[in-house]
Amino acid sequence: SGAAFVALGCDEILMAPDAALGDAGPIFLDPDFKFRHAPEKIRSNLAERVRTLAESTGRPPALAEAMVDMDLTVYRVKNRKTGREAFMTDHEIDSSDDPAQWEKLKPVFESRKDHFLEVNGTRAVELGLADATVSTREELAERLGFEGKFIVLRFSYVDRMVYILNYPVVTGLLFVVGLVGLYIEFSSPGIGVGGLLAALCFGIFFWSHYLGGTVHWLELVLFVAGVAFVVVEIFIIPGFGVAGLSGVLLILVSLVMACQTTFIPRTPREWATFSVTLQTLFVSGIVFLVIVYFLNARLRMIPLLNRIMLPPPGPDGRIASERVAQGQGHADSDRTAAAGPTSGNLSIGERGVALSLLRPAGKADFAGRRIDVVTDGDFINKNEKVEIVEIIGNRIVVIPVE
Repeated sequence: SGAAFVALGCDEILMAPDAALGDAGPIFLDPDFKFRHAPEKIRSNLAERVRTLAESTGRPPALAEAMVDMDLTVYRVKNRKTGREAFMTDHEIDSSDDPAQWEKLKPVFESRKDHFLEVNGTRAVELGLADATVSTREELAERLGFEGKFIVLRFSYVDRMVYILNYPVVTGLLFVVGLVGLYIEFSSPGIGVGGLLAALCFGIFFWSHYLGGTVHWLELVLFVAGVAFVVVEIFIIPGFGVAGLSGVLLILVSLVMACQTTFIPRTPREWATFSVTLQTLFVSGIVFLVIVYFLNARLRMIPLLNRIMLPPPGPDGRIASERVAQGQGHADSDRTAAAGPTSGNLSIGERGVALSLLRPAGKADFAGRRIDVVTDGDFINKNEKVEIVEIIGNRIVVIPVE
């Protein structure tokens, strides 16, 4: 196909006997995402360019034109006066100065109707499209007079891995597992399995698409900035506002840009890639929400896994483990999870002292325990007394004590 045009521009063409040259008919992707033959206007222009290219390197222009015109029949002809043989079409014979001087010997089989001309190396030499055939690298080096060492490029396991990781299905799986990891990490204190799993999945995603040619530094910076905004929204700024929304948008934009070479599609092929990217993100989001629902509904019933996430506080604002410790409940494994190091054995109304400036997040001391806390929006100075007014998972909200 396109490589045939490159070859026609070379001074010398050497082919393996079973190599292929030709079949360069122009096609395009229609609005229904199906490949079609290009219209006559494009074919005519391309045929003229190919003829000119072949003539400039001393190759039969009619055969080169037959590579892009599936309705063209080329004949081997002989000049009755000079005995010179050539390859010509009916139109070329009819438009010559003396059409009667050309005798048609036989048609070129590969140029029959409804077929783009394509020939192997041996046949290309017979037709004058190639100069010679070589079967081994040693023959090639001998013909070229090359005494150095060939650099051979081979498909490595890394190439195969990158190719597989760029499949939309695999990309979507990385999205789902990475998002679940982030959800688990944000639902439990510290850096644990969830954070490491998310970092691994998104690291593999960006690495594979970087080697695939669709990721640059901008996409990675936007993704890291988006995650940072979400973290700020969850752990520092109460509620869900500008930082959280901006973070989510930055993450989505970075993922879309990382899956394609252009952010705003213009050609039909770019629109097709953009459509696949959006479908991958949409399906991954739906699967992620289903998994989150399952985790919230069933995770605390699964041994070992029920320790990943903190249980919600009860009506009195205390977590389940504290009520169990005071004899107000049972430590059934299907209803209770161990309290994390941040909120364990704390209750609403308990007082302590700010160990750092809370603006609004920081640390406070409660009976000798250093706890991460956040205010309801006010700044609290260091060493000022505080009181717990709300406990939601690992989020402890305090207010200054008047």
